[in-house]
Amino acid sequence: MANSRRITALAAALATAVSLGAVGAQASAAVARPSTVAAQPAAEVAAPPQGLRITRFLGEQRLPHKMRFRGTTVGGLSGLDRDPRTGTWYFVSDDRGRYNPARFYTGRLDIHPVTGAFTRVNLTGVTTLRRPGGSPYPAAGRPRSADPEAIRYDRWSRRLLWANEGDRPDAENPNIPVTDMSVRWSGADGRYLGELAIPRNLKMTSTENGPRRDLGFEGLTFTERSIAAVTEGPRYEDGPLPTVDKGATARITVWGRDGRPRGQYAYPIDKLPAAPVPANGRSDSGVSEILAIDENRYLALERSWIEGVNYKAKLYEIDLRGATNVLTRDSLVGGQPYRPVSKRLVSDLSTVRPPVQNLESLAWGPRLRNGECTLVIGSDDNFDSNEVTKFLAFAARGC
Repeated sequence: MANSRRITALAAALATAVSLGAVGAQASAAVARPSTVAAQPAAEVAAPPQGLRITRFLGEQRLPHKMRFRGTTVGGLSGLDRDPRTGTWYFVSDDRGRYNPARFYTGRLDIHPVTGAFTRVNLTGVTTLRRPGGSPYPAAGRPRSADPEAIRYDRWSRRLLWANEGDRPDAENPNIPVTDMSVRWSGADGRYLGELAIPRNLKMTSTENGPRRDLGFEGLTFTERSIAAVTEGPRYEDGPLPTVDKGATARITVWGRDGRPRGQYAYPIDKLPAAPVPANGRSDSGVSEILAIDENRYLALERSWIEGVNYKAKLYEIDLRGATNVLTRDSLVGGQPYRPVSKRLVSDLSTVRPPVQNLESLAWGPRLRNGECTLVIGSDDNFDSNEVTKFLAFAARGC
């Protein structure tokens, strides 16, 4: 999540306290499935209660603010994933050249295989991401820069896949050059190994068409047979940004393993969970990560920053089955009816370990000996001293 629309009010917002609650109470929330809609997400109806549930909190670990590691400044960690074969974790930074070129870190998270206790995070390496010609990516504001927002380790091909949010001009930043979003393969050495074909409706422009600035690819996941990425927020043609009165619509794009898009599905973003203070204050709200449970079901992390309120975050289980393929639709407003993906609340993360941070990453950890999955959620500190880089570990069933 970029800072450009809210950085001036951050210090005041972070002074607001977030109320304390319990994760277990949120995990039992009702299931909702949107029906077919025209121009907006539909009314919700009941769906089967099966699904993932959080069973317990396993621990929290933090990294020091702007810690130095092998000549780099650590921060802006926007995505993480784990190689189940070696136990190596990967963390991608959205630094964009403010401190160092686009890069990812490797490390270890210590989660006890029996108790699940999460006791330590330790970085072990750092690697610069490379362009097709082998050079690092230019810094933000220059042509063909990169804004890494998600990273996945592909256990089937033993390659890395990472999502670049791209960049474009807008009213507040008229001189930013157009840089398309991308989903690119990388070797463990950072070397470019190819990329996926991006649908035409997700191409960046210099006009009020296509994806908005800072609302491109933010989440990434895949299964044995498919790859999926989600935009953080709505395209211009898909409607306005979320408000306290109305949600918005993002798009999940699904590719086959051949790298060609095979579907696109509407994701209904929640209304803002609170009004900004003052009423005309700024806000950022959207999908910050997705994580596959199986071929059709994902976890989705929704995160909001609201001036005068602070961060809010919720974890949902979503299901693509029954959703309309909108890949060929240029607009989701005022056209033919469509059915978005279904959503079921798993946990209101705003009540877990407050004050909630800028939660942007989501990954499976090792399975415990009692059969529970482990789920790790990480925060992006935006290199801001008022925020922290932390990792929250949970045990879960139904995964």
